[in-house]
Amino acid sequence: MGVPSTRTAQMAAMTTVGDDKPKKVRKRHKMRFWTYFWLIMAALYFLVPLYSTLQFSLETGQHAYGFKWYLQIFRDPMFRTTFLFSLRLAVETVIIGLALMVPTVYWVHLRLPRVRPVMDLISILPFVVPPVALVVGLSGVFNLMPWLLANSQILAFIYVILALPFTYRSLDAGMRAINVKTLTEAAQSVGAPGWKTLLFVILPNMRTAMLGAAFLTLAIVMGEYTISSLLLFNTFAVYIYYIGNTEAQPAAALAIISFALTWGTMMCLFFLAKTRGRASSGPTAAVGR
Repeated sequence: MGVPSTRTAQMAAMTTVGDDKPKKVRKRHKMRFWTYFWLIMAALYFLVPLYSTLQFSLETGQHAYGFKWYLQIFRDPMFRTTFLFSLRLAVETVIIGLALMVPTVYWVHLRLPRVRPVMDLISILPFVVPPVALVVGLSGVFNLMPWLLANSQILAFIYVILALPFTYRSLDAGMRAINVKTLTEAAQSVGAPGWKTLLFVILPNMRTAMLGAAFLTLAIVMGEYTISSLLLFNTFAVYIYYIGNTEAQPAAALAIISFALTWGTMMCLFFLAKTRGRASSGPTAAVGR
């Protein structure tokens, strides 16, 4: 009696397992369907307005298409001036921001881990302070240095503050992904000084985080309007706003051009960093030099 009952139980268990397999397969297919569905919906959400803008920017008449408005934008000297001006500000902001934040975040992770909550709080302050209040406050501070208020360099300093949350969060995530203390101790064990450890050991491991911070800063600077307009500087965002208020189809063409230029610039930065990463030697060899 015991043997048949055992066989019956085994057969019942096998039948149950066999019935569970189709259910798991159906559940997996259902999850895959919804994943693709929402990905397609997100792509349509971004691409349909972009396609409509592109189509409108190419219209030159009834059922006629061409690049008339694009040529008009490219021939405008203000387009080249404002774009290069904003691009220069973006590069300056990236350099200043990384030069200030990389050593700071490294030192906090290495020696002052208890200060990290304070750094988290400080990093979100630009989200709390409106850009208008930031401009008014900084204008009052820099009244003692009128030459700086009249200089475009003040925009780079303000943009460093504006991009602080993104720069700090990106670098902080990069520092958390690597074992800073172990890498530092390994470099010091072979006689590397502090600056060499940071330059040849920490920075190569932080390349992705620094690149992410640079991308976010570039996007912020290229699209920032409020601060530059209040300080009376003609940046690329101010030029886009001016064209948008004066002409419809050139504004659509300029939107497509700015989208392509911004993404093209970010791709150039990405491939440049990737090429430099392949060409550079390993951190161990660099520290030993």
